[in-house]
Amino acid sequence: MERSIISEGKTTNEAIENGLKKLNVSKNMVDVKVLETEEKRSFFSILAPRVVKVQLTVKENKTSNEVVKKERKEIELSAEEQEKAKKNIEKFLNEFLEKVQKGAQYSINMSKDGLKIDIKDNNLGFLIGYRGETLYALQSILSSVASKDIENRVRVILDIEGYKSKREKALEDLAEKLAKTVVNTRKSVTLEPMQAYERKIIHAKLQSNNMVETRSIGEEPRRRIVISLKRK
Repeated sequence: MERSIISEGKTTNEAIENGLKKLNVSKNMVDVKVLETEEKRSFFSILAPRVVKVQLTVKENKTSNEVVKKERKEIELSAEEQEKAKKNIEKFLNEFLEKVQKGAQYSINMSKDGLKIDIKDNNLGFLIGYRGETLYALQSILSSVASKDIENRVRVILDIEGYKSKREKALEDLAEKLAKTVVNTRKSVTLEPMQAYERKIIHAKLQSNNMVETRSIGEEPRRRIVISLKRK
């Protein structure tokens, strides 16, 4: 990734935003130096197009996308590790569900990429929480439980009462609706903060859209998506 670029725009903010998009980083990850401002205009240049130039330099010790991808490279689990992780989960869920929702059923699918767990019952809304917050917290706990006595951290994907498939459909519908709004109003739309899993759904849904583009801004857990018109 480039460490420093010069970006242009009609205003300072627009120049900065254009640069952030090129670097694919958030504003707090760069140092900004204004090279030319909209105020520095002479009488003879008043009819010329207004151009502001800024230099954006990625701050030191900030993680680039390439590093993030490298750190998140999936670790393949051996058959032995898969079995161990499954037993860890079974022991935990048997005790956990006995206390919080007796009679709830669960299934575990193993693969070299991790474990997929599906919990089903008629009254598990309290384990899903608002916008899946409780579900994702439980998923994180299960990942730690599964990783006990295993060298590598085990990736766990949890679903409860089919929540994720329903949420995915709702997010895809939302993405299409907001894309139309952006096209009609010609104004960008910023969504509320979302889980990385949910942002990925929005990005994927609009990836092939010829009129709009998406990008993520901000830092976790307040990272959010911006949908805007594609620049020609």
